[in-house]
Amino acid sequence: MPKVLIADSLSPRAVEIFRQRGIEVDVNTGLKPAELRAIVADYDGVAVRSATKITREVLAVADRLKVVGRAGIGIDNIDVGAATARGVVVMNTPFGNSITTAEHAIALMLALARQIPAADRSTQAGRWEKNRFMGVEVTAKTLGVVGCGNIGSIVADRALGLRMKVVAYDPFLSEDRARVLGVEKVDLKTLFARADFITLHTPLTEATRNIIDATSIHRMRRGVQIINCARGGLIDEEALLAGLESGQVAGAAIDVFAVEPATASPLFGRDDVIVTPHLGASTGEAQENVALQVAEQMADFLLTGAVVNAINMPSVSAEEAATLRPYMALGQLLGSFAGQLTEEPIQSVEISFEGDAAGINTKPVTAAMLTGLLAPLLETVNMVSAPVIARERNMQVTEVTGAHTPDYQTLVRVSVTCNGRARTVAGSLFSGTRPRVVEVQGMVFEAELDGPMLFVRNRDQPGFIGALGRALGDAGVNIASFHLGRAAPGEDAICLVQVDQPIGEALLATVRSLPHVVQAKTIRF
Repeated sequence: MPKVLIADSLSPRAVEIFRQRGIEVDVNTGLKPAELRAIVADYDGVAVRSATKITREVLAVADRLKVVGRAGIGIDNIDVGAATARGVVVMNTPFGNSITTAEHAIALMLALARQIPAADRSTQAGRWEKNRFMGVEVTAKTLGVVGCGNIGSIVADRALGLRMKVVAYDPFLSEDRARVLGVEKVDLKTLFARADFITLHTPLTEATRNIIDATSIHRMRRGVQIINCARGGLIDEEALLAGLESGQVAGAAIDVFAVEPATASPLFGRDDVIVTPHLGASTGEAQENVALQVAEQMADFLLTGAVVNAINMPSVSAEEAATLRPYMALGQLLGSFAGQLTEEPIQSVEISFEGDAAGINTKPVTAAMLTGLLAPLLETVNMVSAPVIARERNMQVTEVTGAHTPDYQTLVRVSVTCNGRARTVAGSLFSGTRPRVVEVQGMVFEAELDGPMLFVRNRDQPGFIGALGRALGDAGVNIASFHLGRAAPGEDAICLVQVDQPIGEALLATVRSLPHVVQAKTIRF
C-alpha cells in the first residue's frame, strides 16, 4: 500500500481522499529539516504547501519517494533539479487558486487607484481628509499584464470587464490566443511605455528575476502603478523604492517579497504602497481546491501511473495511462535491448511511432525508452530523470510519427547512433498488450524479451546454429527459446537465445571464438 506524508496544513478532505483511494496517510506538520529527513524514507509521496522545504538533503535520504505534490502554484520550496535527478515527480496545482490570485490582483489595483488603505487609516484615526485622497479611474486606462498564462488571462478578462485596455507580454502567447483573450500582444518595452498599471503574473526564473528594475522603471510612464501577486524577486525592491520617491512610480501593491516572511522592508510605512502577506491564494475556496487537487493527482499517480500537472515529466491522464502502459513497457524493453548492445557513447536517438502508435501520447513512451537505454550505463534512472540525463550527455533525441506500417498494426522503432553508426531495434504489441521485438538492424524476426538472453550477430553460414547449440549444451545451459533473422543468405544474421541458466564469461568467450561470430553479448530483461 502506498504511503503519503502531508507535511503542511491542508484541508481534512485531502486526508479523506487518500484514505478512500486506499493510500495510507500521515499528517505531520511543522517538521524541522532534520525531523523531516529522519522520516521521509518511509513515504512514497509528500504533500506540501509553501512552508516545508523539500531540499536536496531531504531528497538524498528519500529512497522510497516517488512524488512530491505542491498544493499551489509556486515550487520555490522544492529543489526540482535534485528531485528530477532522483527520479521523483514534482506536481503542482496551477488551476486551484488561479481565480483567487487574479481577484486579489484586481482588488489591489482598485485599492491603489482609490488609495483605499491610506484613506481607511486616516479616517479611522479621526481625520476627515477628503481632499487628500484624490484617486484615478481605471476605466479607459491601460493595464499591462506581464505573463498571460492561467492567472494573467483571468486578470485580463476581469480588467476588460472594467472597460480597461489590456496589453500583454508573454513569450508563449500566440497572436491567435491574444485575439481570443481580447488583449494586444506587445513586447516588454512597449508594455512599460504604454501601461498605466502593470501587474506581474510570471514565474520566478533567472530570465524573470528583477524583471522590474531601475532600467525598466525608467522606461515606464510617469505615474505608473505596479502590482505583484506572483513571486517575490520579480521586482528589485530598492529600485521600486527609488521610483516611488522620485514620483516616477505613483504607487505599488505588493503581495510577495524576495524574502518571506517579510517582517521589515523599506517599502513599509508608505501611503503609496499597499502590502499584504502573500494572500494571493488565501481564500477558503482556493485552499480547499488545491488540497483536493493535489490529493487526487498524487493518488492517481501512485495507483495508476497517471501524471497530471507535473513540472518534470510529461502529463499522462488516467485514461491514457491504461492505453500507454503496454507501449511504455515496449519502449523500455526496446531501449534496454539497444542500450545493452551499445558499447560506445550515444550521440543521438531517433524514435519513430508507426501505425496505431502514431496516435498515442508519445512523450511518456520516449521517456520510458530513454530509461531502458540509459539503465545499463547508470545505477539509477527512471522516466523522470532519463530525459534530463540524455540532455546532459548531449544526446540528440527526436521523435518521428508515421500513419502507416505495412506489416504491423502498431510499431515502435528506436535508432541509436554511436560514433556515426546507427543500430536499430523495432517492436510491436501482440494482442494489444504483449511487447515483442520484431526487427534488429533491418533483419526481421519475432521474440519476447524476457530473462537472461544471448545475442549473437554472425555471418550466415551452414553449421553455425549447430555449433552454437553444442557450445551451450556442453556448458550445461538449457535453451528456452531460439529466434533467428538474417539480411540475406550468406550475409549478416542474428540469433537471440533465451536461456535458463546465466552465461558466464568463459562460455561467452567460447561463443565469441566460434567461426563466423561478429558479436556476442549477454543481455537481461
